[in-house]
Amino acid sequence: MLSLATCFCNDLYREANKRNIKIETIEVECTGNFGAEGEPGSNFRCKANVIADASTEEIRNLINHTDQVAEIHNTLRKGLSITLDN
Repeated sequence: MLSLATCFCNDLYREANKRNIKIETIEVECTGNFGAEGEPGSNFRCKANVIADASTEEIRNLINHTDQVAEIHNTLRKGLSITLDN
């Protein structure tokens, strides 16, 4: 959850800068469900609250755009293989 929230927060600042939007505050909340030991998580969700010098619509567009370009989000959405090197 921390990597999802941190990536999203960092990417919001990056994408806001490209749009000349000055962010005052960001709160990102990520949740998910975990079952028994060793089972993958499910139902991952992220929510962002951004206060910035932009209209509500501009902030909503920023959040939605950032969700589409966030690297960690997209890596997990695509699925990945992790190999343990010994």
